[in-house]
Amino acid sequence: MPRSSRESFAPPVLVTQTDALAALCERLSAETYVTIDTEFMRERTYWPELCVVQLGGRADVAVIDALAPGIDLAPLGGLLADTRVVKVFHAARQDVEIFLQLFGAVPVPLFDTQVAAMVAGFGDQVGYDSLVAGLAGGQIDKAHRFSDWSARPLSPAQVAYAAADVTHLRTVYERLTARLEREGRTTWVAEELAALAEPATYRPDPETIWERLRPRTTNRRMLGLLRAIAAWREREAQRINIPRQRLIRDESLLEIAATAPESIESLGRVRGISRGFAEGTTGQALLAAIGEAAALPEDALPEARAAREGARPSPALVALLKVLLAEKAEAHDVAPKLLASSEDIDRLACEDEPDIAALHGWRLGVFGEDALALKQGRIALGVNGKRIKLIRTQ
Repeated sequence: MPRSSRESFAPPVLVTQTDALAALCERLSAETYVTIDTEFMRERTYWPELCVVQLGGRADVAVIDALAPGIDLAPLGGLLADTRVVKVFHAARQDVEIFLQLFGAVPVPLFDTQVAAMVAGFGDQVGYDSLVAGLAGGQIDKAHRFSDWSARPLSPAQVAYAAADVTHLRTVYERLTARLEREGRTTWVAEELAALAEPATYRPDPETIWERLRPRTTNRRMLGLLRAIAAWREREAQRINIPRQRLIRDESLLEIAATAPESIESLGRVRGISRGFAEGTTGQALLAAIGEAAALPEDALPEARAAREGARPSPALVALLKVLLAEKAEAHDVAPKLLASSEDIDRLACEDEPDIAALHGWRLGVFGEDALALKQGRIALGVNGKRIKLIRTQ
């Protein structure tokens, strides 16, 4: 049964030794589910630096010092791989990325209360503190949200703050799953969580990361250079473990793609690139990547997004589809962005049957089928009092 909002939790235990961690994980392996959170630092590194792991069970609330001298986190890896125990997170992506990097596998099975809350009608990307207040009647102290979790020793206040992230999560999880079961939406959540279980979700492809920069050009030669140097930056940032923006900022990449520098002198004139960088081994490697991209034949160059997508969507049709989306989200009490993204709507307006999430799985019956019918003139939108209504024309 869910915990009462007034029920107290066990005091948190700070775990700094491998044998204590092994004993904890052995006890938690008998649980139906365990709640998990992490605290990490990433300001100076590409890969997140794990500092603390919080685990919550029926009788255990533990804060694991991942930086404790000599501690071996292997027992934690075993627990995360135990398929008998559901791993419950809130906003799991960064936590899962850490564990994938550390143990080479995604925790399975996993449950994300932020995703589940979107399916249950709590809005887009609802915060943990809001869910705790709404479902557990609790309050999260935000005083240590921006603590330096790499500093030691951890203070009692930090340990208490970290523990709260997994204690209240038990109540949130139990009440969310009960609500989803009542509403028959457990399969909806399962579809959403399937993507979180895929390792590829957490490993950006260096060859496509250039598209995130959204270059405003149709020049394929420039796009080819941008693709090459963005991929080079991603791999180099991973190799030396620094943030990609600290290696080279996006604006500098775009300028390099536009000017195609061929020498130390011309590279050193790019905004944000120092002469020392251009003269060093990193600058030489960047110039080599530029040279290789410049030698590519025309048919090996990427096309601009607009060229790939063809005609731009009708703004009026996009607006109409967004009205339908808002109506469906309201009628089914589900977050609009979970049904269809802005890109999905644009593709719906342009293409007959695009391969988008809105036309698959549970979304098809909730929104996709009527979206296609609206495009094909088989339904129209009207107003009934203060609500939008669907009018069947065929």
